[in-house]
Amino acid sequence: MLKSFDREDLETLWKLVKAKHGYTRPEEGYERVLWGDLKTMFEHNIEDIVWRNLQGNKVLIRKLFDSCGVHFVRFQDMHIFMLVDKRYPLTHVTITDMLNRKPQADYWNEMCYQLLKLITKQLKNQ
Repeated sequence: MLKSFDREDLETLWKLVKAKHGYTRPEEGYERVLWGDLKTMFEHNIEDIVWRNLQGNKVLIRKLFDSCGVHFVRFQDMHIFMLVDKRYPLTHVTITDMLNRKPQADYWNEMCYQLLKLITKQLKNQ
């Protein structure tokens, strides 16, 4: 499904979900998951439970969806979707673990290299 998504579709989806739910938590299971994933992706906050739960988790899989500029990371106990062009509150250990795990992509392109440069820069700035 993500192969046919582009960045504009993703931003439109976020606007629709945000308009429907505002700043309340949705009740339905799938809506709650979608709200949580999109909120983490677009409006991340260092106080969110997602970032606290990353402590001690090992990176299992990294994927890059270049059609929409989304980076997917699966950890032992959870997964997160991140926009390629944003910086997230990741720990030094998590960033190092991500750099040690090669991202899966359909083909290596400029976005792959930009993502690696951003992660490396974030590691140096910590």
